[in-house]
Amino acid sequence: MRVLASLFMLCGFALGLGTLPAQAASTTSIGAIYLDSQGYYAGVRKGVQDGAATMHRSIRLVETTAQDDPSKESAFIDTLISANVKAILLSAVSAEGSVHAIRRAHQAGIPVVCYNTCISGTAMKTYVYAYVVGDPVAFGTKLGEAAADYFVKAGITAPKIGVVNCEFVEVCINRRKGFQAALLKRVPGAKLVDNQQGTTVDASVAVSEKMLTAHPDLDAFFGESGGATLGATKAVQQNGGKTVVFGSDMTTDIAHALADHKILKAVVDISGKAVGHLAIQEAMDAVDGKTQTDPTVPAAIDLYKTPDQANAWLQTHADGIP
Repeated sequence: MRVLASLFMLCGFALGLGTLPAQAASTTSIGAIYLDSQGYYAGVRKGVQDGAATMHRSIRLVETTAQDDPSKESAFIDTLISANVKAILLSAVSAEGSVHAIRRAHQAGIPVVCYNTCISGTAMKTYVYAYVVGDPVAFGTKLGEAAADYFVKAGITAPKIGVVNCEFVEVCINRRKGFQAALLKRVPGAKLVDNQQGTTVDASVAVSEKMLTAHPDLDAFFGESGGATLGATKAVQQNGGKTVVFGSDMTTDIAHALADHKILKAVVDISGKAVGHLAIQEAMDAVDGKTQTDPTVPAAIDLYKTPDQANAWLQTHADGIP
């Protein structure tokens, strides 16, 4: 969803011919695939690495970024299967398109742990050991309630809202559903007048500018992802308009925009580091043969609405990793 590192990485070394160097028999190799290398996924990677370091056992992470590309994801899963890793954790690129590769891992006896995004219902229950996720409907609901608070206070009874989406994954569709239901419950005159994909900052700036041209009376944007949120905010800044933004996924830039509070009014977030910790723990539970009674592992959802909350986030994330 952002500018990506394109090289496969293996413990800090480039993965060349798809072979893994020899390792001690007591070392457990875990495959980890991130959708990209920045923002939220940098936080997940940090959480995975920190979590592995605290387990008092030898864990070797074999890592790459999928670049939102199902073919890259599939190829790396095949590399991990050939290397006989003991578990794979990933944020699935596609609810449908990732099924075949994940099924191959399952058939090879390698447990798969999803985080943030996963494959669809029946396939997930069949081929996935655990799915670490903050309920996307609840995620959207929190932001919809924050938007309703803003519109009620401002006396805006029929706000027009543009959605900058990441709806090639089901998580983002459900974020929108939660947002819309919560908003309409309190502001029944609200209307989503446009909905277009824009996941990178550059793409979402362009999409948001088009929406502002098509709907000069637009009251707000809903950014379904971090790139969408920041792009919509930048578009409003560049156009000098009064449109506000309700967004997702905290980063340093987004926290600064929320602290300014002129355009960005609220952000809902799931800590990437916390998700990474949960994902590596689930992966090791799978390696240890622990029985999973419920594959869904909930991650905490946080709402930030004020400059003080944004500044507090910046202080506790001085390294810039969410």
